[in-house]
Amino acid sequence: MEAISLKLDAHLLNAVDKNLSKNNFSTRTEFIRTAIREKLADLSKDELIKEFLKFRGRAKKKTTYEENRRTREAVSKELMAELDKKFS
Repeated sequence: MEAISLKLDAHLLNAVDKNLSKNNFSTRTEFIRTAIREKLADLSKDELIKEFLKFRGRAKKKTTYEENRRTREAVSKELMAELDKKFS
């Protein structure tokens, strides 16, 4: 693991400190690592959502609500599995 130096405003650091015990983090480092992982996961999800939206309305076949729901569930499971592998 590589070490980095980070400067934070006092109010931001106080907010981190207040949330350490509330969220069962033992150190500031652990809290910050988790925050970075979560932000990277959110950015990946946002990119995937943008890609999916490019295809919205382009299907030649009409589908039912139930078919769409099953497809969304399958895609969500695949996405979560991929993100778990990537950020675990």
